[in-house]
Amino acid sequence: MKKKLLITGFGGFVAGSVVVHAKDDWEVHAIDRIDIPEEQGNVKYYSLDLLDNKKLAKLFQEINPDALIHTAAMADIDFCQNNQDVAEKINIGVSKSLAALCKENGAKMIVCSTDTVFDGKKGLYTEEDSPNAINFYAETKVKAEEIVRALRNGVVTRLSLVMGLPVMGSGNSFLARTIEKLKFGERVKFPANEIRTPIDIITLGKSLVELAGNDFVGTIHLSGNTIINRFEMAQQIAKKLGYSKDLIVATNSNAMEGRAPRPNDASLDNSLAKKVLTTPMHSLMEGLELTMNFKLGK
Repeated sequence: MKKKLLITGFGGFVAGSVVVHAKDDWEVHAIDRIDIPEEQGNVKYYSLDLLDNKKLAKLFQEINPDALIHTAAMADIDFCQNNQDVAEKINIGVSKSLAALCKENGAKMIVCSTDTVFDGKKGLYTEEDSPNAINFYAETKVKAEEIVRALRNGVVTRLSLVMGLPVMGSGNSFLARTIEKLKFGERVKFPANEIRTPIDIITLGKSLVELAGNDFVGTIHLSGNTIINRFEMAQQIAKKLGYSKDLIVATNSNAMEGRAPRPNDASLDNSLAKKVLTTPMHSLMEGLELTMNFKLGK
């Protein structure tokens, strides 16, 4: 009998990969506010607002999952900065509700956090480094981390910049948006000040599913092997895909008016992930090849 996995935010970029990589080995249940997909396969989808605590608790009890992967969040940094009440309700409040349900039912909880919980002054952060948020989105994620770490079987995954094409649905993929613009010869801006360790969406999906099924608890960084600024990353991607790298324009995200501050060097050390996961971490180009060549069912 398959174990039950509950996934939040199934319409999102990360959750789409999780669903696809979990559906063969788990009994998958997936929640989002959006309409239920037409092709359901062996995944059970539910349209539900996670802020509706009564309906959420009822559904959670009915499913009684062995593990939960919580990907749903308000992830727009500038929106969160300007709408802090909403960001707090979604990123902290929902995490608190789900953590309470997991504790009551004995389910393992994996929450998706972010590399931007760090201030970006050091770079190559390890799991032992203390977060120091410099925008409100990151503040909400730090608090969500604390909630999940308090669980006996909680896992905090800090995700680096996620690169790839949506595995299912649309999702929020910078790569898909970039390719669409490059096709028409449009220039695309990328910040040269932001140093990251991008992880491809295929590796990320597999890693989250593996964490749901293994014995690891605590905090773990899920990131790629390449340390690179976002401008140079985009140039390399453009060149690899046959577009002119001259279409990639360098900017400074912290010199733009009306934007929340971003950490400059939020690169993550993935040594722990390499130790505890059988899913290998990849370089930027390896990850690009994985996502460009991925086909459902493979």
